[in-house]
Amino acid sequence: MTEGVASPAGDATPSSYPQGGLGESPTPRRRRQWLIGLLVVVAAVVLLHGLVIETFTVPSVSMEPTLSQGDRILVDKLHAHHVTRDEVVVFDGTDVFAHPGDLPPSGFTGFLQSVGDALGIHLGETLYVKRIIGLPGDTVSVGRDGRLRIDGVLRAEPFLPKGMSSSSVPFTARVPAGHVFVMGDNRADSEDSRAHLGDPGGGMVPISDIVGKVVLRYWPTGSWGKIPA
Repeated sequence: MTEGVASPAGDATPSSYPQGGLGESPTPRRRRQWLIGLLVVVAAVVLLHGLVIETFTVPSVSMEPTLSQGDRILVDKLHAHHVTRDEVVVFDGTDVFAHPGDLPPSGFTGFLQSVGDALGIHLGETLYVKRIIGLPGDTVSVGRDGRLRIDGVLRAEPFLPKGMSSSSVPFTARVPAGHVFVMGDNRADSEDSRAHLGDPGGGMVPISDIVGKVVLRYWPTGSWGKIPA
């Protein structure tokens, strides 16, 4: 008989209950088994969260109208490094987008961050949400007409706010191997690869620094749904 479930019709004598059944407190051994089982479940959830999926809150308005500040998003970490143009990604911009005077962590703090990175747990880095515009080998440019070109070919950007140009400042950038060129959809209010073209590394984001791909907005519930590429 299953504990907590009504028994089948008919009389039941005390001898019909198994030893250790209703009304008995769990033994220390069973409590230990339950505790171990609970710890295994918690560990599995933590590993799943750290290595496969993760949730983030959008920190700024730089991805409007696609994503708004405060939106909560689900990120696929399993396929983070299989990049495609126009995908929205979360990446660690600590090195690429660091401001002058910023220093990487060292000593014990640096050790903890390295361990966290290995486990998929992010400790202290600056995370950004942007859209991949240029892939390795691409030449990304915006002319005086404010329109985006990849290798000289005009590129449609239906995700931009209505009436907004691709960039108010013309530029040309070559994307090196193993890197991507990123921009926010709200081009007038986005610190992205364009802002760091003159810095070491040229504002290019290493693919290895991509944390994951944004696949779903789950909050607010009225805006729930997949993120269009």
